[in-house]
Amino acid sequence: MANTKASKFFSLILLLSFVLIISIGESRMTISKRSSNKLTLVCNKIYGTQVGDTCFSIIEAFHLTDAAFNTFNPNLNCNKVFVGEWLCIDGSAK
Repeated sequence: MANTKASKFFSLILLLSFVLIISIGESRMTISKRSSNKLTLVCNKIYGTQVGDTCFSIIEAFHLTDAAFNTFNPNLNCNKVFVGEWLCIDGSAK
């Protein structure tokens, strides 16, 4: 009786180990597929800032939404816009 329980326990451990190994392998493949399909932002039109420009005035002048402007310029600090800074005002994802 003890030998049968030990055999069943060993079979269960072996099965769980196999399932764990397969799930780890599958998750790694899924992660690498996701990262290779990353979209890249391409700027189609730029604007050089001038004296008195603010993020708000540029958004209004080019009829952009806040979300679009911030997506086109992800590293922009609107409190420190300087004259001659190149900003993306139209973009697409490829």
